[in-house]
Amino acid sequence: MKALVVDDEAPARAKLVRLLGDDGRFELAGEAGDGLAAVDQIEALRPDLLLLDIQMPKLDGFDVLELIGADVPVIFTTAYDQYAIKAFQVHAVDYLLKPFGAERLAEALARARSRIAVRETLPAKALVADARAARSPIERILIRDKADVHVIPVAKIDYIESQDDYVSLKVGDRSLLKEQTLSELEQLLDPGRFVRIHRRYLLNVSRLARIEQSVTDSRVAVLQDGSELPISRSGYAKLREIL
Repeated sequence: MKALVVDDEAPARAKLVRLLGDDGRFELAGEAGDGLAAVDQIEALRPDLLLLDIQMPKLDGFDVLELIGADVPVIFTTAYDQYAIKAFQVHAVDYLLKPFGAERLAEALARARSRIAVRETLPAKALVADARAARSPIERILIRDKADVHVIPVAKIDYIESQDDYVSLKVGDRSLLKEQTLSELEQLLDPGRFVRIHRRYLLNVSRLARIEQSVTDSRVAVLQDGSELPISRSGYAKLREIL
């Protein structure tokens, strides 16, 4: 079985590669020094196990897990992340606290082999959701579009529209589709910046130009670019609380 080692710090990555070789339970499939490289290598190499660092720039370990969209067995490594560790414990996911030695790694690898043998899957979506919720509000949203990865700062989003099990993010003249429900995303965003003005729409309040009365005695949000979105009664009450 093959393992992929992902860590942005070269000394930490080298140590893990050495310990993995000394243990002998897994063959090294490859190494990645950042999250984007990890996503590419996971797709290319199809490893049986990931040894995945959490705290990395640009894309962290949870970003990688979200983007690959597959139940690859993972052993997470972290210097210390209280929210991540809590999520790991809830979902019985193995993790290594840095610095760790050969004995602790051996325990994790033995557990990983046992889980692979019985095809025990990682609750990836639930794990990422719990870790994200503990760290909310989020400041960026990841979208995978075939081979492209879009990292969208939430400040650049005009509004978000529900499309069944997907959401469409309106960012300037672009609309980007993400497989996530509007309710899930609403829980992760800052309620002081994004307001559910309608069952189908989350509005970035900084984009609001004015509120107009429509002919049907309902209200409409007019955005700075001229776009118009319906406002429900409950949505109007939420807007009034923060405006």
